[in-house]
Amino acid sequence: MKPALFAAALALALSSVTSPAPAEAKGCLKGALLGGVAGHYAGHHAILGAIGGCVVGRHLANEKEKAAAAAQSEHPAPAPHGY
Repeated sequence: MKPALFAAALALALSSVTSPAPAEAKGCLKGALLGGVAGHYAGHHAILGAIGGCVVGRHLANEKEKAAAAAQSEHPAPAPHGY
């Protein structure tokens, strides 16, 4: 199991280095870490847990970003006074 996990981590690291555009990994890394640990303890399914955690973490990060943008548009910054 450890060689498979190491190979997956190495492939992920190399894919981020060789990708032409910067990766949008907000939430994915934290979710993958937590999902991998949870999957490991829930029946030795660390890889599946990491994949699921990445998907859920990314979704939650998108929702948080949308909520922040909505809050920003509801309360725009005051215009400076032109003295």
